[in-house]
Amino acid sequence: MTRGTKTFASPDESIRFPGIVEDLVEIAGMTVSRTVQEPGWRWSADMQPLVGGDWCEARHIGVVTSGRMGFDLRDGTVLEFGPDDVYDVPPGHDGYTIGDEPVTMIEWSGMRAFARAHGDFQDRALVTLLFTDLVESTATLVRVGDVSWRDLLAVHQQGVQSEVERFRGHLVDTAGDGLLATFDAPVRALRCASAIRRAASAHGLHVRAGVHLGEVVLAGDGVRGVAVHEAARIMATAQPDEILVSETIPALVSGLGIEFGNRGEHELKGVGHRRLFAYHEHDEPSGAGG
Repeated sequence: MTRGTKTFASPDESIRFPGIVEDLVEIAGMTVSRTVQEPGWRWSADMQPLVGGDWCEARHIGVVTSGRMGFDLRDGTVLEFGPDDVYDVPPGHDGYTIGDEPVTMIEWSGMRAFARAHGDFQDRALVTLLFTDLVESTATLVRVGDVSWRDLLAVHQQGVQSEVERFRGHLVDTAGDGLLATFDAPVRALRCASAIRRAASAHGLHVRAGVHLGEVVLAGDGVRGVAVHEAARIMATAQPDEILVSETIPALVSGLGIEFGNRGEHELKGVGHRRLFAYHEHDEPSGAGG
């Protein structure tokens, strides 16, 4: 390779998130990136849950080499770029891929600048994530009525918080009729999910749950990162009253008498193929041991 030359075939760094890959090279005191966005990728759907904020606050300066991309700006302006278009997109936008072809861009400002602007990307931890969600909540609302539903939901959420506390978890979010909690051990997350499922069933409710172990970004009381995205996808794949787990969980709790059923490979949107297992609940201790 000629002196003073670098190649994206061997980048200095690669940043990978669901549906998007950015390869970066450092040269002459500058960072240049090649970004590839998959069809269907959208910042508000795929990145916002990981990094937070109402809009992407990075300034994007670059050129499109293939495919088409669009931006909805905070002020209502809509921009669209195709091959050979050079762009300068200000902070405060929602970006997305247009059409069925991946879009490839060369940028001099973008995801790296955004990541650096958020120092919480540096505070990371390995945790067990638990997502739960009520199944057919709209149908239940229609059946019991607004007042009864509010009371039922309040009882459910109070029970959820109690179970998370009992199993030494950290309640991250209870938005809507679901929850996100983290635990320092997979067995506690599994037993908490079981307790939540039993309590919901006692009130005529049905939940689905997903458990996954992964590295997350700690941001105040919240967590972000690809692992959060994957755990949510696992939960969304579960059937009513089913607790699905990623394939790392059974190995980590082996020897504790916990059983799982192999549910095979599933395509998790924005994540890829993953082998999932269903947790089989048996008689369990009432405390938070493990």
